[in-house]
Amino acid sequence: MTDVTLERVAIPSHLDHPSADNDRGVTEPMKTAAIQTAFTETVEVRNAVAADGYGTDELSLTPAELLPVWLDQEYEPKQLFAARVDGRIVARATFQTRAAAADDMAWVDVQVHPQYRNRGIGTALADHLEHLATERRRGAIVVYAASRAAAGQRLESPTGFGSVPAANAEVRFLLGRGYRLEQVERLSRLVLPVSTAMIDHRFDESAGRAGADFRVHQWTGRTPDRWLDDMALLFTRMSTDAPSAGLKEPEDIWTRQRLIDYEDRVEAGPKKYLVSVVEHLPSARLAGMTELGVPAELARPVFQNDTIVLTEHRGRRLGMLLKVANIRNLQSIAPGHPSILTFNAEENRHMLDVNEAIGFVSMGFEGAWKKQLAPQA
Repeated sequence: MTDVTLERVAIPSHLDHPSADNDRGVTEPMKTAAIQTAFTETVEVRNAVAADGYGTDELSLTPAELLPVWLDQEYEPKQLFAARVDGRIVARATFQTRAAAADDMAWVDVQVHPQYRNRGIGTALADHLEHLATERRRGAIVVYAASRAAAGQRLESPTGFGSVPAANAEVRFLLGRGYRLEQVERLSRLVLPVSTAMIDHRFDESAGRAGADFRVHQWTGRTPDRWLDDMALLFTRMSTDAPSAGLKEPEDIWTRQRLIDYEDRVEAGPKKYLVSVVEHLPSARLAGMTELGVPAELARPVFQNDTIVLTEHRGRRLGMLLKVANIRNLQSIAPGHPSILTFNAEENRHMLDVNEAIGFVSMGFEGAWKKQLAPQA
């Protein structure tokens, strides 16, 4: 094994390097700059691993885009670790739980820069995360891992939808550590711009199917006060209504205050968020929503975040209505981006049908893996 040093990485409160000649002297600014540099280096590792796993750098994120996620320690406590070789951060690992006392699951990730693999670094980080999970009395751990296309035998998902190459290094690594493949997710890309005529046709067709009881609303950025409770419910239902196969992930409860806190952090970041919702007029409540994360740089793709239609309102083409409404809004107020990227469970045929009808094309896959941990006395 390579001589490797593991460390926990502190999360910076901001990414603006302070001046070294402020009132606190030089020690504090130097310490802050070191924390910011370490965090940035872990993001560089993340991006290199994503590019290797999917064969494209389109999934790269900036440190400023990821920082708001890491600053959420109240609702989704998380820790970031790094491995150094000769002083350079060459791998990172993440450990995340939820604040709810009933949750006994942990979400982990180990990412080793492609140039530093097969040296025991991933094993050392995985050992550390699993030890931490046992210490925290977690009953199970979940990891999502990209699997590049490869010839040969396949490992089928127990859902009956999707598979991963059995000989891939990440597959053999996870199987060797006692993980079980539970689900396969598809990464899809929609090339922009999309035909306005097609979008208008899909919108009119879906609105006609939905009927007069539903109305679309849209906004950029913060949720209007009147919809805070409804949006909190929709985010909560994402954890229970979306297909999760054998992962059996626990309910993730959102409240009005959690949503406000989330949007406070997002507002401080560089991304713009476009939201489309559909209101059920007889109840004056939201029946569904979809969100696009739009980077500041036009050369970069847009990310499709959550899309959900409440179970009780499905079968009315509301998913299509929401998707095309938000794409039309994107092309109106933020034109010029090359594509939209989205992940969907392979068994979520309804949403895949919607995406494919709009023009999304498959570009990669990842496995969702789970390991049951022995209960600790």
